[in-house]
Amino acid sequence: MKNLAPSRKPIFGLCFRVPSRPFCSAASAGSGDGDDDGDSLFVATLASIVRRKKSWRDALDNPFIASSLTPRHVERVLVGTLDDCRLALRFFNFLGLHGGFVHSTASFCILVHALVQGNLFWPASSLLQTLLLRELSPREVFGEFLKCYEECGFASSLGFDLLIQSYVQKGRVFDACAVFELMAEHKLLPETRTLSALLSGLVKVRQFPLVVELFDFILSLGVSPDVYMYTMIIRSLCETKDFTRAKEVICLMEHSGCQLNVVPYNVLINGLCKDQRIGDAVVIKNSLRRGGLQADVVTYCTLVLGLCKAQDYEVALEYMNEMLELGLCPTEAALSGLTEGLRRKGKIMDAYYLVDRVGRLGVLPNLFVCNGLISCLCKISKLDQAKSLLDKMRKDGPSPNDVTYTIFIDFFSKKGELETALHFLDNMGKAGIRATFYTYNSLIGGHCKLGNLSAAKSIFHEMTEKRHTPTVITYSLLVDGYCKEGQMHEAFRLYQEMTGKGIRPNIYTFTALISGLCRVNRVDEACKLFDEMVGKNVLPNEVTYNVMIDGYCKVGNVVRAFELFNEMQKRGLVPDTYTYRSLIGGLCLIGRVTEAKDFLDNLCHQHIRLNEMCYGTLLHGFCKEGRLEEAMTIVSEMVEKGINVDLVCYAVLIYGILKKHDVRRLLCVLKEMHDLGLRPDSVIYTSMIDAYGKAGKLKEAFGFWDVMIGEGCSPNVVTYTVLIDCLCRAGFVDKAELLLKEMLVTNSLPNHVTYGCFLDHLTITGDMENAAKLHEAMLKGSLANSTTYNMLIRGFCRLAKIRKLLNF
Repeated sequence: MKNLAPSRKPIFGLCFRVPSRPFCSAASAGSGDGDDDGDSLFVATLASIVRRKKSWRDALDNPFIASSLTPRHVERVLVGTLDDCRLALRFFNFLGLHGGFVHSTASFCILVHALVQGNLFWPASSLLQTLLLRELSPREVFGEFLKCYEECGFASSLGFDLLIQSYVQKGRVFDACAVFELMAEHKLLPETRTLSALLSGLVKVRQFPLVVELFDFILSLGVSPDVYMYTMIIRSLCETKDFTRAKEVICLMEHSGCQLNVVPYNVLINGLCKDQRIGDAVVIKNSLRRGGLQADVVTYCTLVLGLCKAQDYEVALEYMNEMLELGLCPTEAALSGLTEGLRRKGKIMDAYYLVDRVGRLGVLPNLFVCNGLISCLCKISKLDQAKSLLDKMRKDGPSPNDVTYTIFIDFFSKKGELETALHFLDNMGKAGIRATFYTYNSLIGGHCKLGNLSAAKSIFHEMTEKRHTPTVITYSLLVDGYCKEGQMHEAFRLYQEMTGKGIRPNIYTFTALISGLCRVNRVDEACKLFDEMVGKNVLPNEVTYNVMIDGYCKVGNVVRAFELFNEMQKRGLVPDTYTYRSLIGGLCLIGRVTEAKDFLDNLCHQHIRLNEMCYGTLLHGFCKEGRLEEAMTIVSEMVEKGINVDLVCYAVLIYGILKKHDVRRLLCVLKEMHDLGLRPDSVIYTSMIDAYGKAGKLKEAFGFWDVMIGEGCSPNVVTYTVLIDCLCRAGFVDKAELLLKEMLVTNSLPNHVTYGCFLDHLTITGDMENAAKLHEAMLKGSLANSTTYNMLIRGFCRLAKIRKLLNF
């Protein structure tokens, strides 16, 4: 026990007065000397029983002893057995368990002091926990503790420390503070570790100003804080954002001579990082070497997370690399924060390489971050890396969940690789993970994209069988799929089904239906549906307007298209290149190409960035009207404005040149393409073969055919059909038949147009017998249509006229 300075004003506002009655005083004011002698004799008898090796139960069950025993007697017995605290504890526990005896507070205090003095801290702590259940005030408990301590002359004051620690353990930190203040008033000083526990308890309940006040009081008592106390005060100062004082405490700690460690510095670094004072945090980190300390994993991870919060991911990555080079393994939180930050900044591969490097140490980001990184890797087609991360998750955790697998399923479904998507679905099931409606929606969307509507419907039924309720997204995907295949009846049946189930169509549902109607030229119905949509408070977006505008443009109603164009802008929607392309195409379609050019120029004057699709549409308009020079001017404008002249634009330009039979310009354009590293595709070659073939220049047509094959560009069914048609028209049917056989070998299956070339030749030459046989074969192959029937009818009619003329 240490002598302290004179007591000062209580810092907690507690003015406790310790009861002054003597320890083990007379039981009552009326007690006489005879009573004291009787008590002494009774206590001596009890002490004798306690120290004997005979059964306590038999002795204490004596009616006289049982009826006369009081807490005061027990207190005196305990005092008499202080030389054997274990015996005193057994006696104390026996009374409580044997007869339900209620001990006095003083008995508890005597025994706690005795046990602590005998280094039996665990049973002493257990006794204190029981005593504190009595809900006595800290004044009462301390008063009894002090009285017992002083009157029994205990050598150790650690019982008071244990009392403070017990209050802290029970979460009664203010009562612990009150005991500490009372100790200070009576010139008793707790051990440093007790004060550390008290400060820690206050920090846990976020009483930071009180921690600062208590720390100052401790210093005023002449106590030398240890590193743990310094850590608590620095934490509190950081929480109150008093960083100046926190730095002063660091200096005080460094000059105090206490054994330093990196923990208080880490606490200060964390506080500075939370307040986004990253520069100051770095200074503190760099100052560690001055005190002979080294930054640990907490230091680095705290800085990394702080830098991530400040979105300075490059510097955070530098510290992460520095940490790894020192052989330190980052925490999951630090790795997750930096990985997510790099991913959101678009540095996907940097994020992956970091995860891959740290993953070798057995640490991966959390599940959310892993899933986000896998999604981004899939989007940039880094599938090997995405699968590698999935394998690491399976091996080291976090275990993949339904979202992880759905990311892969969705990616492959959108790419049209449904077999691979189904493989991941199978793996998902083997891992014991149930597919969600997100998973099924991805598969349905993938099948619809490929036009495989029966498979999409099968997935839909499987989804409902497994009790997954289809959402508006599910129905919208199916509706869109049927609309794209022109099956509007089935699309509207699904629309009615979803509304019948109480599922409200959204903008995507309506847009799909409107697009489908416009695709089959049912624009008036699309307009009615558009109005119905607005009536249901579903506001059209840019895509909806683009679909409507494109629909009206394709049927030549450009006036209505421009009305919608103005309407969408009034609604605050911004037209895009799809909007402009449709309007330019609509004007070109009705022969108003000059107006289309003026419209495009006006957009350019408004500094609206147009793409090759807009220019390509105008290019097609000029070429269609044979205005080749103006078409060439458009190409020059594109080059000047840095707009890519792609293969589609060149295909349109070549179409216009072929229409004008300008061989010189054709060769110039082909050379220009070659210089730019562009190779004509099958569409361009086919158009050149078709143009020269129809002009009767079969040699030139076959010349382009040979170049096409030599360049490694495979002819498709259209290319074959074009050349077959040219040969048939020129009377070279044998060569045409050879090409037909070649088609079958190369798996370019002939279609109704291909066979129609031969049928047309047979009807023109009057070979109606073979024409009829060919048409019958086409019927069996489901290749006959109204056009082939017309050819056959025309042939028979021509043959009848010839016979009539011969008879005449």
